[in-house]
Amino acid sequence: MIVTTGNEIEGKHIVEYLGVVRGIVVRATGIGRGFIGGLKSIAGGNIEEFSVVCEEARMEAFNRMVRHAHEIQANAVIGMRYDATEFSQGATEVLAYGTAVRIT
Repeated sequence: MIVTTGNEIEGKHIVEYLGVVRGIVVRATGIGRGFIGGLKSIAGGNIEEFSVVCEEARMEAFNRMVRHAHEIQANAVIGMRYDATEFSQGATEVLAYGTAVRIT
């Protein structure tokens, strides 16, 4: 499946717009990563434990979005974006979304 942040795909023709597809994940850092990340935040700089949690959440949200697109028989997603919102203390919602289309 082609997924792009653009609104068109070079060399392809969009024949049908199928609607918005999304993948939502709510992820918490967990006690171990949260504790180690908290300690590292005192010194500043990149906190690898938090980066890993964020990347895993984005990947899972992306995969859910692609699965949703497959379910409605899309073969591409255009205008793909990520959004993240703190859901509660220590938990963040990650949303991947875009427009499902059929291309030729």
